[in-house]
Amino acid sequence: MSDQGRSDSGRNETPLERADRNFTELLQELRVTQTGVQILFAFLLTLAFTPRFPSLDTMQRATYVTTLLLAVLAAALFTAPAAVHRGLFQRGAKPLIVRVSSRLAGIGLGVLVLALTGSVLLVVDVAASRTGAIAAAAGTLLVCGGLWGLLPRAVARAGERSGEVRSADAEGGEGSSGLT
Repeated sequence: MSDQGRSDSGRNETPLERADRNFTELLQELRVTQTGVQILFAFLLTLAFTPRFPSLDTMQRATYVTTLLLAVLAAALFTAPAAVHRGLFQRGAKPLIVRVSSRLAGIGLGVLVLALTGSVLLVVDVAASRTGAIAAAAGTLLVCGGLWGLLPRAVARAGERSGEVRSADAEGGEGSSGLT
């Protein structure tokens, strides 16, 4: 087989083989996050049927509804790649499917951070105090933002310096999607 059309990623794969591998890796990532979203969503659904729910104040109810809707949106974003794949199946669009699905997953992570933050805000507000809830929610936002946003960038920079990771610019920006 000719080397024409082969990727320079060091994997000796064609662009379509690379897209197939990237989509498989993305689906594995989505399986992990989707399970967490489903558990969070189920937890939130059950709250409305607890004896203490009627005693929530206006802010707690607003936090609950907002967080529930964010969890629904996160679940929709994490399942959308399957729908995109299904809609474009066998149409030669795998690289496009991977790019769109990767963006959906990235947006889904951002929405999930907000849903987790809202959940912490609500639970700590009900269980402890409003001040404690605000502090715990801010901590959740910082921890998730740090681990999910800043840590990958720091690891990539360190990897670029040591030669273990190619820069996103070397791949036309594709490296920023998390799939290479």
